[in-house]
Amino acid sequence: MSLITVHFIHPDERVESVQTDTGLTVMEVAREAGVSGILAECGGGAICSTCHVHVAQDWYHRLTPPEATEGMLLELAPGHDAYSRLSCQIELDATHDGISVRVPECQSDY
Repeated sequence: MSLITVHFIHPDERVESVQTDTGLTVMEVAREAGVSGILAECGGGAICSTCHVHVAQDWYHRLTPPEATEGMLLELAPGHDAYSRLSCQIELDATHDGISVRVPECQSDY
């Protein structure tokens, strides 16, 4: 495992940078670091969409494409867009060092 940095951009434009080991998901990193705005009600089971984030455009295409189920859940997420992902489905490796994700103003009501 190696250390990488994940940047969480909050709705007020505050950036919270978290160093973490690879092998975790963005959701796990957010929960362990106490990043606000990522509720993750289902704990990473990809069944709720309360861990929705907007991936920075220059990072989005470097990720594994979302599966059909994730796409359906994202349609329920308030403010979803072409760069939306469920943070529980983004598993981090060394190539993701410096990734930026924007935390939405609100999450779905699960």
